[in-house]
Amino acid sequence: MAPKNVLVAQSGGPSAVINNSVRGVVEACFDYPETFGTVYAGYHGIEGVLKEELLNLSAQNREEISLLRTTPAAGAIGTCRYKIKSHMNEDFDRVVDVLREHNIGYFFYNGGNDSMDTAHKVAELARERGLDVVGVGVPKTIDNDVGDSEFKLVDHTPGYASTARYWAHMVQGANEENRGSSPADPVLVMQAMGRKIGFIPAAARLGDPNREMPMLILMRESDLSMEQVADAVNDKLRERGRCLIVLGEGFDVGDIGQRSDSFGHAMFGASALTAQQAMVNYLNESGLAAKGSARGNVPGTEQRHNMIYASTVDLEEAYRSGRYAAEIARTEGSGWMSTILRAPGEIYTAVYDKVPLKEVANSERCFPKEWLSKDRTDVTDAFVKYARPLIGEDWPSVPLVGGIQRFTRFEKIFADTKLPAYTPQGDRE
Repeated sequence: MAPKNVLVAQSGGPSAVINNSVRGVVEACFDYPETFGTVYAGYHGIEGVLKEELLNLSAQNREEISLLRTTPAAGAIGTCRYKIKSHMNEDFDRVVDVLREHNIGYFFYNGGNDSMDTAHKVAELARERGLDVVGVGVPKTIDNDVGDSEFKLVDHTPGYASTARYWAHMVQGANEENRGSSPADPVLVMQAMGRKIGFIPAAARLGDPNREMPMLILMRESDLSMEQVADAVNDKLRERGRCLIVLGEGFDVGDIGQRSDSFGHAMFGASALTAQQAMVNYLNESGLAAKGSARGNVPGTEQRHNMIYASTVDLEEAYRSGRYAAEIARTEGSGWMSTILRAPGEIYTAVYDKVPLKEVANSERCFPKEWLSKDRTDVTDAFVKYARPLIGEDWPSVPLVGGIQRFTRFEKIFADTKLPAYTPQGDRE
Protein backbone atom coordinates (compact mmCIF):
# COMPACT_ATOMS: atom_id res chain seq x y z
CA MET A 1 0.00 0.00 0.00
CA ALA A 2 1.41 3.37 -1.04
CA PRO A 3 2.24 5.77 1.81
CA LYS A 4 -0.20 8.61 2.41
CA ASN A 5 0.82 12.24 2.23
CA VAL A 6 1.54 14.58 5.13
CA LEU A 7 0.15 18.03 5.91
CA VAL A 8 1.79 20.24 8.53
CA ALA A 9 0.46 23.67 9.46
CA GLN A 10 0.65 26.20 12.28
CA SER A 11 -1.40 29.04 13.68
CA GLY A 12 -1.32 31.80 16.25
CA GLY A 13 1.63 33.94 17.29
CA PRO A 14 5.05 32.67 16.24
CA SER A 15 8.12 31.99 18.37
CA ALA A 16 11.87 31.84 17.90
CA VAL A 17 11.77 28.03 17.73
CA ILE A 18 8.48 27.30 15.95
CA ASN A 19 10.28 26.36 12.73
CA ASN A 20 12.49 23.86 14.50
CA SER A 21 9.37 21.96 15.52
CA VAL A 22 8.28 21.97 11.87
CA ARG A 23 11.75 20.75 10.94
CA GLY A 24 11.43 17.94 13.48
CA VAL A 25 8.15 16.77 11.94
CA VAL A 26 9.41 17.05 8.36
CA GLU A 27 12.77 15.36 8.87
CA ALA A 28 11.18 12.53 10.84
CA CYS A 29 8.71 11.99 7.99
CA PHE A 30 11.57 11.95 5.49
CA ASP A 31 13.18 9.19 7.57
CA TYR A 32 10.20 6.88 7.05
CA PRO A 33 9.34 7.02 3.33
CA GLU A 34 7.51 3.71 3.60
CA THR A 35 5.02 5.39 5.99
CA PHE A 36 4.93 9.05 4.97
CA GLY A 37 4.47 10.26 1.40
CA THR A 38 4.86 13.80 0.10
CA VAL A 39 5.10 16.38 2.88
CA TYR A 40 3.06 19.54 2.38
CA ALA A 41 2.71 22.67 4.49
CA GLY A 42 -0.55 24.57 4.79
CA TYR A 43 0.62 28.00 3.62
CA HIS A 44 -0.44 30.39 6.38
CA GLY A 45 -1.94 27.68 8.52
CA ILE A 46 -5.48 26.45 8.30
CA GLU A 47 -6.33 29.37 6.00
CA GLY A 48 -3.91 27.92 3.45
CA VAL A 49 -5.57 24.53 3.81
CA LEU A 50 -8.99 26.09 3.18
CA LYS A 51 -7.63 27.88 0.10
CA GLU A 52 -5.86 24.70 -1.09
CA GLU A 53 -2.48 26.42 -0.88
CA LEU A 54 -0.23 23.47 -0.03
CA LEU A 55 3.50 24.20 -0.14
CA ASN A 56 5.46 21.13 -1.24
CA LEU A 57 8.22 20.65 1.35
CA SER A 58 9.42 17.39 -0.18
CA ALA A 59 10.42 19.34 -3.28
CA GLN A 60 12.56 21.83 -1.35
CA ASN A 61 16.34 21.86 -1.10
CA ARG A 62 17.30 19.96 2.06
CA GLU A 63 19.60 22.81 3.10
CA GLU A 64 16.55 25.06 3.37
CA ILE A 65 14.87 22.46 5.59
CA SER A 66 17.97 22.37 7.81
CA LEU A 67 18.01 26.16 8.10
CA LEU A 68 14.62 26.01 9.80
CA ARG A 69 16.61 25.33 12.98
CA THR A 70 17.63 28.97 13.33
CA THR A 71 14.93 30.65 11.25
CA PRO A 72 12.62 32.47 13.68
CA ALA A 73 8.96 33.45 13.52
CA ALA A 74 6.66 32.10 10.83
CA GLY A 75 7.86 33.47 7.51
CA ALA A 76 8.92 30.08 6.15
CA ILE A 77 5.47 28.48 5.86
CA GLY A 78 3.29 31.20 7.37
CA THR A 79 0.83 31.29 10.23
CA CYS A 80 -2.66 32.69 10.77
CA ARG A 81 -5.11 33.76 13.43
CA TYR A 82 -8.07 32.12 11.77
CA LYS A 83 -10.13 29.80 13.93
CA ILE A 84 -12.70 27.40 12.52
CA LYS A 85 -15.52 27.78 15.02
CA SER A 86 -18.00 25.03 15.82
CA HIS A 87 -20.75 26.45 13.57
CA MET A 88 -18.52 26.78 10.50
CA ASN A 89 -19.64 23.58 8.82
CA GLU A 90 -18.65 24.77 5.34
CA ASP A 91 -15.07 25.29 6.49
CA PHE A 92 -14.89 21.85 8.06
CA ASP A 93 -16.34 20.32 4.88
CA ARG A 94 -13.73 22.15 2.83
CA VAL A 95 -10.85 20.89 5.00
CA VAL A 96 -12.06 17.32 4.58
CA ASP A 97 -12.32 17.80 0.82
CA VAL A 98 -8.74 19.11 0.64
CA LEU A 99 -7.46 16.21 2.74
CA ARG A 100 -9.27 13.71 0.51
CA GLU A 101 -8.21 15.23 -2.82
CA HIS A 102 -4.54 15.35 -1.85
CA ASN A 103 -4.43 11.91 -0.26
CA ILE A 104 -3.50 13.35 3.14
CA GLY A 105 -3.16 10.63 5.75
CA TYR A 106 -1.29 12.63 8.42
CA PHE A 107 -2.19 16.08 9.73
CA PHE A 108 0.16 17.87 12.14
CA TYR A 109 -0.93 21.18 13.66
CA ASN A 110 1.65 23.30 15.47
CA GLY A 111 0.27 25.83 17.90
CA GLY A 112 -1.36 26.68 21.21
CA ASN A 113 -4.72 26.07 22.82
CA ASP A 114 -6.89 27.00 19.85
CA SER A 115 -4.68 25.09 17.43
CA MET A 116 -5.04 21.92 19.48
CA ASP A 117 -8.81 22.43 19.38
CA THR A 118 -8.65 22.68 15.58
CA ALA A 119 -6.42 19.61 15.30
CA HIS A 120 -8.84 17.66 17.49
CA LYS A 121 -11.90 18.73 15.49
CA VAL A 122 -10.29 18.01 12.11
CA ALA A 123 -9.15 14.55 13.23
CA GLU A 124 -12.59 13.69 14.59
CA LEU A 125 -14.42 15.00 11.53
CA ALA A 126 -12.15 13.16 9.11
CA ARG A 127 -12.83 9.93 10.96
CA GLU A 128 -16.58 10.58 10.88
CA ARG A 129 -16.38 11.12 7.11
CA GLY A 130 -14.58 7.84 6.60
CA LEU A 131 -11.13 9.30 5.96
CA ASP A 132 -8.12 7.53 7.39
CA VAL A 133 -6.37 10.67 8.68
CA VAL A 134 -4.07 10.69 11.70
CA GLY A 135 -4.22 14.05 13.50
CA VAL A 136 -1.42 14.96 15.93
CA GLY A 137 -0.70 18.25 17.68
CA VAL A 138 2.68 19.89 18.21
CA PRO A 139 2.77 22.32 21.17
CA LYS A 140 3.81 25.94 20.73
CA THR A 141 3.21 29.11 22.73
CA ILE A 142 5.47 31.72 24.25
CA ASP A 143 2.87 32.31 27.00
CA ASN A 144 3.38 28.80 28.47
CA ASP A 145 -0.37 28.56 29.05
CA VAL A 146 -1.10 25.24 27.34
CA GLY A 147 -1.84 22.38 29.67
CA ASP A 148 -2.80 22.03 33.30
CA SER A 149 -1.89 24.03 36.39
CA GLU A 150 -0.33 20.95 38.00
CA PHE A 151 2.17 20.57 35.12
CA LYS A 152 1.22 16.91 34.69
CA LEU A 153 0.11 17.18 31.06
CA VAL A 154 2.67 19.73 29.92
CA ASP A 155 5.66 21.02 31.87
CA HIS A 156 6.33 23.86 29.44
CA THR A 157 5.79 24.61 25.78
CA PRO A 158 8.42 25.21 23.07
CA GLY A 159 8.75 28.95 22.53
CA TYR A 160 8.43 30.01 26.14
CA ALA A 161 12.06 29.45 27.12
CA SER A 162 13.39 31.67 24.34
CA THR A 163 11.13 34.56 25.30
CA ALA A 164 12.07 33.96 28.93
CA ARG A 165 15.76 34.15 28.01
CA TYR A 166 15.10 37.34 26.06
CA TRP A 167 13.66 38.95 29.20
CA ALA A 168 16.41 37.65 31.45
CA HIS A 169 18.90 39.49 29.22
CA MET A 170 16.64 42.46 28.57
CA VAL A 171 16.47 43.46 32.24
CA GLN A 172 20.25 43.25 32.55
CA GLY A 173 20.64 45.88 29.86
CA ALA A 174 17.76 47.92 31.21
CA ASN A 175 19.36 47.92 34.65
CA GLU A 176 22.56 49.38 33.21
CA GLU A 177 20.52 52.03 31.41
CA ASN A 178 18.61 52.90 34.57
CA ARG A 179 21.76 52.97 36.73
CA GLY A 180 23.23 55.61 34.46
CA SER A 181 20.16 57.74 33.79
CA SER A 182 18.44 57.53 37.19
CA PRO A 183 19.19 61.14 38.24
CA ALA A 184 16.85 62.29 35.46
CA ASP A 185 14.77 59.15 34.82
CA PRO A 186 14.62 57.13 38.05
CA VAL A 187 11.81 54.81 36.91
CA LEU A 188 11.86 52.60 33.81
CA VAL A 189 8.68 50.70 32.91
CA MET A 190 9.09 47.79 30.47
CA GLN A 191 6.04 46.07 29.01
CA ALA A 192 6.24 42.31 28.50
CA MET A 193 3.91 40.05 26.56
CA GLY A 194 1.54 37.86 28.54
CA ARG A 195 -2.08 38.84 28.02
CA LYS A 196 -3.62 36.22 30.30
CA ILE A 197 -0.81 34.72 32.33
CA GLY A 198 2.39 35.96 33.93
CA PHE A 199 5.08 33.50 32.86
CA ILE A 200 6.78 35.99 30.53
CA PRO A 201 7.11 38.96 32.90
CA ALA A 202 8.05 36.50 35.65
CA ALA A 203 11.06 35.47 33.55
CA ALA A 204 12.66 38.86 34.17
CA ARG A 205 13.64 37.51 37.59
CA LEU A 206 15.97 35.05 35.82
CA GLY A 207 18.15 38.04 34.92
CA ASP A 208 18.55 38.91 38.60
CA PRO A 209 18.15 35.72 40.63
CA ASN A 210 20.01 37.22 43.61
CA ARG A 211 17.63 40.20 43.70
CA GLU A 212 20.28 42.88 43.41
CA MET A 213 18.28 45.14 41.10
CA PRO A 214 15.57 47.51 42.38
CA MET A 215 12.97 45.66 40.29
CA LEU A 216 9.22 45.13 40.55
CA ILE A 217 7.43 42.47 38.48
CA LEU A 218 3.75 43.20 37.86
CA MET A 219 1.54 40.75 35.99
CA ARG A 220 -2.10 39.90 35.60
CA GLU A 221 -2.02 37.73 38.73
CA SER A 222 -0.60 40.54 40.88
CA ASP A 223 -4.10 42.01 41.24
CA LEU A 224 -2.87 45.35 42.56
CA SER A 225 -4.44 48.75 42.13
CA MET A 226 -2.52 51.55 40.46
CA GLU A 227 -2.37 53.28 43.85
CA GLN A 228 -0.73 50.22 45.40
CA VAL A 229 1.77 50.11 42.55
CA ALA A 230 2.65 53.78 43.04
CA ASP A 231 3.24 53.13 46.75
CA ALA A 232 5.51 50.17 45.95
CA VAL A 233 7.45 52.23 43.39
CA ASN A 234 7.94 55.11 45.82
CA ASP A 235 9.07 52.72 48.55
CA LYS A 236 11.70 51.42 46.14
CA LEU A 237 12.73 54.97 45.22
CA ARG A 238 13.17 55.91 48.87
CA GLU A 239 15.20 52.76 49.47
CA ARG A 240 17.33 52.61 46.30
CA GLY A 241 16.80 55.90 44.47
CA ARG A 242 15.58 54.18 41.30
CA CYS A 243 13.17 51.47 40.15
CA LEU A 244 12.71 49.04 37.25
CA ILE A 245 9.19 47.79 36.53
CA VAL A 246 8.52 44.77 34.33
CA LEU A 247 4.84 45.10 33.46
CA GLY A 248 2.90 42.22 31.93
CA GLU A 249 0.55 43.51 29.25
CA GLY A 250 -2.32 41.76 31.02
CA PHE A 251 -1.91 43.81 34.21
CA ASP A 252 -5.03 45.91 34.80
CA VAL A 253 -4.10 49.54 34.19
CA GLY A 254 -7.64 50.56 33.27
CA ASP A 255 -9.17 51.18 29.84
CA ILE A 256 -6.53 51.33 27.09
CA GLY A 257 -8.87 50.94 24.10
CA GLN A 258 -8.33 47.21 23.91
CA ARG A 259 -8.88 45.34 20.62
CA SER A 260 -9.30 41.61 20.08
CA ASP A 261 -8.10 39.20 17.38
CA SER A 262 -10.22 36.60 15.59
CA PHE A 263 -9.63 34.14 18.44
CA GLY A 264 -11.16 36.66 20.86
CA HIS A 265 -7.77 37.30 22.48
CA ALA A 266 -6.74 40.80 23.56
CA MET A 267 -4.35 42.54 21.15
CA PHE A 268 -2.54 44.89 23.51
CA GLY A 269 0.03 45.98 20.94
CA ALA A 270 -2.82 47.20 18.71
CA SER A 271 -4.66 49.08 21.46
CA ALA A 272 -5.04 52.83 21.53
CA LEU A 273 -2.77 53.08 24.59
CA THR A 274 -0.13 50.64 25.79
CA ALA A 275 -0.16 49.37 29.35
CA GLN A 276 3.32 50.79 29.97
CA GLN A 277 2.28 54.24 28.76
CA ALA A 278 -0.74 54.16 31.04
CA MET A 279 1.54 53.18 33.91
CA VAL A 280 4.15 55.84 33.07
CA ASN A 281 1.46 58.50 32.83
CA TYR A 282 -0.07 57.49 36.15
CA LEU A 283 3.25 57.45 38.02
CA ASN A 284 4.31 60.83 36.66
CA GLU A 285 0.93 62.37 37.41
CA SER A 286 0.70 60.93 40.92
CA GLY A 287 4.24 62.01 41.79
CA LEU A 288 7.51 60.20 42.38
CA ALA A 289 9.50 60.12 45.59
CA ALA A 290 12.60 61.12 43.63
CA LYS A 291 13.64 63.84 41.24
CA GLY A 292 12.92 63.15 37.59
CA SER A 293 10.35 61.18 35.62
CA ALA A 294 9.25 57.69 34.73
CA ARG A 295 10.04 56.45 31.24
CA GLY A 296 8.72 53.47 29.30
CA ASN A 297 9.83 50.83 26.83
CA VAL A 298 7.80 48.32 24.78
CA PRO A 299 9.91 45.70 22.96
CA GLY A 300 6.94 44.44 20.94
CA THR A 301 7.05 41.34 18.75
CA GLU A 302 10.85 41.14 18.99
CA GLN A 303 10.23 39.19 22.21
CA ARG A 304 9.02 36.22 20.21
CA HIS A 305 11.19 36.29 17.09
CA ASN A 306 14.69 37.27 18.20
CA MET A 307 16.88 34.30 17.26
CA ILE A 308 20.05 35.69 18.88
CA TYR A 309 18.38 35.44 22.30
CA ALA A 310 16.83 32.02 21.61
CA SER A 311 17.44 29.34 24.20
CA THR A 312 19.51 26.41 22.94
CA VAL A 313 17.49 24.20 25.29
CA ASP A 314 14.32 25.50 23.65
CA LEU A 315 15.68 24.85 20.17
CA GLU A 316 16.53 21.25 21.03
CA GLU A 317 13.20 20.59 22.73
CA ALA A 318 11.19 22.16 19.90
CA TYR A 319 12.92 19.88 17.41
CA ARG A 320 12.44 16.77 19.52
CA SER A 321 8.78 17.64 20.12
CA GLY A 322 8.26 17.77 16.37
CA ARG A 323 10.07 14.49 15.79
CA TYR A 324 8.15 12.84 18.58
CA ALA A 325 4.86 14.01 17.07
CA ALA A 326 5.79 12.17 13.85
CA GLU A 327 6.71 9.10 15.89
CA ILE A 328 3.32 9.23 17.62
CA ALA A 329 1.59 9.43 14.25
CA ARG A 330 3.61 6.49 12.96
CA THR A 331 3.17 4.18 15.94
CA GLU A 332 0.20 5.35 18.03
CA GLY A 333 -2.24 6.93 15.60
CA SER A 334 -4.58 9.88 15.88
CA GLY A 335 -5.80 12.13 18.68
CA TRP A 336 -2.57 12.99 20.48
CA MET A 337 -0.30 15.96 21.13
CA SER A 338 3.40 15.50 21.77
CA THR A 339 4.35 16.93 25.13
CA ILE A 340 7.37 17.79 27.27
CA LEU A 341 7.48 16.59 30.86
CA ARG A 342 10.19 16.92 33.49
CA ALA A 343 11.92 13.91 35.01
CA PRO A 344 12.15 13.89 38.82
CA GLY A 345 15.44 14.93 40.38
CA GLU A 346 17.69 17.94 40.86
CA ILE A 347 19.26 17.71 37.40
CA TYR A 348 16.89 18.99 34.72
CA THR A 349 15.93 16.35 32.16
CA ALA A 350 13.16 16.66 29.59
CA VAL A 351 10.93 13.67 28.87
CA TYR A 352 8.90 13.45 25.65
CA ASP A 353 5.46 11.90 25.85
CA LYS A 354 1.95 12.22 24.46
CA VAL A 355 -1.33 13.56 25.83
CA PRO A 356 -4.84 13.26 24.34
CA LEU A 357 -5.74 16.25 22.18
CA LYS A 358 -9.16 16.47 23.81
CA GLU A 359 -7.47 17.14 27.16
CA VAL A 360 -5.42 20.09 25.92
CA ALA A 361 -7.87 21.54 23.36
CA ASN A 362 -8.70 25.02 24.63
CA SER A 363 -6.97 24.28 27.93
CA GLU A 364 -5.37 27.07 29.92
CA ARG A 365 -3.19 26.82 32.97
CA CYS A 366 -2.84 29.29 35.82
CA PHE A 367 0.34 30.78 37.21
CA PRO A 368 0.83 29.07 40.60
CA LYS A 369 -0.14 31.36 43.48
CA GLU A 370 2.76 30.06 45.53
CA TRP A 371 5.14 31.44 42.90
CA LEU A 372 4.01 35.00 43.66
CA SER A 373 5.72 36.95 46.42
CA LYS A 374 3.60 37.92 49.42
CA ASP A 375 3.40 41.55 48.30
CA ARG A 376 2.60 40.40 44.72
CA THR A 377 5.31 42.55 43.15
CA ASP A 378 7.75 39.71 42.46
CA VAL A 379 8.06 35.95 41.99
CA THR A 380 9.56 33.42 44.39
CA ASP A 381 12.65 31.26 44.19
CA ALA A 382 10.38 28.32 43.35
CA PHE A 383 9.63 29.92 39.99
CA VAL A 384 13.34 30.57 39.38
CA LYS A 385 14.06 26.89 40.10
CA TYR A 386 11.40 25.88 37.58
CA ALA A 387 12.41 28.25 34.79
CA ARG A 388 16.20 28.57 35.13
CA PRO A 389 17.12 25.30 33.35
CA LEU A 390 14.97 26.20 30.35
CA ILE A 391 17.01 29.21 29.21
CA GLY A 392 20.22 27.19 28.84
CA GLU A 393 23.88 28.17 29.07
CA ASP A 394 24.96 28.95 25.50
CA TRP A 395 24.26 31.30 22.61
CA PRO A 396 22.63 29.80 19.51
CA SER A 397 24.81 29.55 16.41
CA VAL A 398 23.07 31.42 13.60
CA PRO A 399 24.68 31.20 10.14
CA LEU A 400 25.67 34.50 8.59
CA VAL A 401 26.17 35.32 4.91
CA GLY A 402 27.61 38.72 4.13
CA GLY A 403 27.21 39.67 7.75
CA ILE A 404 23.46 39.06 7.89
CA GLN A 405 21.50 36.09 9.18
CA ARG A 406 20.76 33.32 6.69
CA PHE A 407 17.16 32.19 7.06
CA THR A 408 15.16 29.53 5.23
CA ARG A 409 13.77 30.61 1.86
CA PHE A 410 11.49 28.01 0.30
CA GLU A 411 10.67 27.98 -3.38
CA LYS A 412 6.98 28.59 -4.07
CA ILE A 413 6.30 25.05 -5.23
CA PHE A 414 2.66 24.28 -4.50
CA ALA A 415 0.51 21.23 -5.03
CA ASP A 416 -1.75 21.42 -8.08
CA THR A 417 -5.19 22.66 -7.12
CA LYS A 418 -7.96 20.11 -7.59
CA LEU A 419 -10.94 21.93 -6.10
CA PRO A 420 -12.87 25.09 -6.96
CA ALA A 421 -11.63 28.34 -5.39
CA TYR A 422 -12.95 28.86 -1.88
CA THR A 423 -13.36 31.86 0.44
CA PRO A 424 -13.08 30.83 4.11
CA GLN A 425 -16.43 31.04 5.85
CA GLY A 426 -15.19 33.45 8.49
CA ASP A 427 -14.19 35.95 5.80
CA ARG A 428 -17.80 35.95 4.57
CA GLU A 429 -19.44 36.43 7.95
